[in-house]
Amino acid sequence: MKYQAISGGRGQYPVRLMCRCLKVSPSGFYDWHKRQPSPRARNNQRLLHRIQSIHADHQGVMGRRRMHEELGYEGETASLNRVGRLMRLNGLYGIPVAKAWRYKPSGMRPIGIANHLERDFIALEPNTKWVTDITQIRTAEGWLFLCVVIDLYSNIVIGWSMGATQQRQLVLDAVTAALGQRDDSKQPVILHSDRGTQFTSHEVQSFLKDQNIVSSMSAVGHCADNAACEGFFGILKRERVRRRRYQTRPQARSDVFDYIERFHNPRMRRRINKVDQQFAALTKPSV
Repeated sequence: MKYQAISGGRGQYPVRLMCRCLKVSPSGFYDWHKRQPSPRARNNQRLLHRIQSIHADHQGVMGRRRMHEELGYEGETASLNRVGRLMRLNGLYGIPVAKAWRYKPSGMRPIGIANHLERDFIALEPNTKWVTDITQIRTAEGWLFLCVVIDLYSNIVIGWSMGATQQRQLVLDAVTAALGQRDDSKQPVILHSDRGTQFTSHEVQSFLKDQNIVSSMSAVGHCADNAACEGFFGILKRERVRRRRYQTRPQARSDVFDYIERFHNPRMRRRINKVDQQFAALTKPSV
């Protein structure tokens, strides 16, 4: 570290003066300066350049765990501690989670509707388990409401809608967009939500039945029953929404669209592609 400090100050101070102040020999510094970096140091430098590039591409929101995951998609084998150390030493940090308490009254679960998901957020095939929810985004014009539908197989947002009011049409539009991603309309799919009045309304429930969608709803006071969707909203707000000041609803709508299409969905596609490749390699018959 002393030699690095001397090297960084060569343009301002004499080398011998800095060596005397730091109590090292000038010959030792010059030997260190001529020495070639080790393979480990060169690999760290290469890895750091990639980390800095990814961090900049994601607008500085990725912490060490997300960075380690992203590097894994690219085939890097660096450990989580190594990635975290390189980020910390170079002043690269993610966005911490903002904790907040809130209370939202629940509606009555319609007769015949149960919690079919039972907190099992693992789907082995696409279009078998979906989750949906609504969140609000603050703008200078007022609230913008966002409804999303997420496929638990890939965690990709397959349908969403946004509007100035929190009405059942918001849900109908998001589910309609998700239906365009379903190849087989005869195959039933579970759609899990909370008990908000937008989801319990007769119009929405009738629409789901007509589309061969099995409605599933959380229990009263159990927000963890829909943790997959709540988790997406938490990441969206931490990585994008809370770092912006939206003057208009169209501005917020455009930014949320950009986050879903340019950041979240491509990241989830890389993840599921890697999982599929690993599974194919494990199941490939040996010659």
